Amino acid sequence: MHNFGSAVIAGWLTTFIPVAVQFLVFLRWLHRRMRNDDITRAFVRDIATNHLPHIYNALQKIAARQGIDLDETPLVQFIDLNSRRKPWER
Repeated sequence: MHNFGSAVIAGWLTTFIPVAVQFLVFLRWLHRRMRNDDITRAFVRDIATNHLPHIYNALQKIAARQGIDLDETPLVQFIDLNSRRKPWER
């Protein structure tokens, strides 16, 4: 004769284990996604703050050598998309 309690426990385990594994896979995906976003954000900020001024400087020197008048170098402005304030509410 089978014990009803062990059948219920086995049923819960067969349900809980795949759900737990799926949840762990989701957490791993979420962490990787957030990490990639952080790396991308740091890369873009580094390009904008460290490399763009050198590129603009070289462009101005090339334009001066060619006799081309350039407009003033544009400023780098960062937009915080995580902010709750709207950009026009500064």
